[in-house]
Amino acid sequence: MIARRALPALLAAPALAQAPWAPDRPIRWIIGFAPGGVGDTTARLVAPRLAETLGQPVVIENRPGAGGIVASETVARAAPDGHTLLLVTATAATAPHLFRTLPYHPIDDFTPVSQLAFFHHAIVTAAASPYADLRALIAAARAPGARINLGSVSVGTALHLSLALFQSMGGLAGAEIVTYRSTGELLTATMAGDIAAAMEVAATTLPGIEGGRLRALAVTSPTRIARLPDVPTVAEQGMPDYAVRTWNGVAGPARMPPAITERLHRELARIMREPEIRARLEPLAVEPVGGTPAELAALLRTETELWGRVIRTANIERQ
Repeated sequence: MIARRALPALLAAPALAQAPWAPDRPIRWIIGFAPGGVGDTTARLVAPRLAETLGQPVVIENRPGAGGIVASETVARAAPDGHTLLLVTATAATAPHLFRTLPYHPIDDFTPVSQLAFFHHAIVTAAASPYADLRALIAAARAPGARINLGSVSVGTALHLSLALFQSMGGLAGAEIVTYRSTGELLTATMAGDIAAAMEVAATTLPGIEGGRLRALAVTSPTRIARLPDVPTVAEQGMPDYAVRTWNGVAGPARMPPAITERLHRELARIMREPEIRARLEPLAVEPVGGTPAELAALLRTETELWGRVIRTANIERQ
């Protein structure tokens, strides 16, 4: 029996803090594209650090195909227990406007965890191009009777839509967008002068810029980036309202318990602040973020609205 004198003190004692969630088996991190891109590289830098702090392996599983739909569906149908995660990207905001049907709801079927990073874009031209800066390119595309080609990778990608937005906001009536199947083909055509300029992820243009085969006309981010400090933004060169960036983050299936979401977010945010991670990402023109679940959800809503307008303006048909 408990003595009466001890009972009040026992009742007044604070409840023991609940232990944070921890996985009890390996975590699958599903990525909707093939290995080798900047997003895949980012995930592969983060995964070992996340595994170390959670005490379980984090296994990268590339599931390319159908604009990320295969990967997204895999996670949407998984148990919401924290053991299956998705590298959510800007394609989550474009897919609802590019496909007639999706086997999942792009917002309701997922639990936002954390934004990882922003990926900056660059507008580049051949080193021997007559366009010394973006203002010259814009002027050429606005000239009466002008016909110039601007390039990007496949229709409906974040890069293609960013270029379509640039064309629309800039009033570039004389510019036509030409798409290529791969980044390699796009940059080869740019270096050869087959197109006037191209929109690409900044990281993939760096070898051409540093090797003297490409000239960077602008970055599309709101401010200049550390990797290309001398390259002005689009906003600095006559289009003050233009600013776009690709992004990625982590999400789980819908109805993931808050304790799991909070633990994953806390660890990911800490990892993205680590000097070693930042030092590895900066040369890739990647800006670490580590945002909250609410911030990722707000970003997805805003981007979905933005790219819906761009897709409708560009008359891109649903597949």
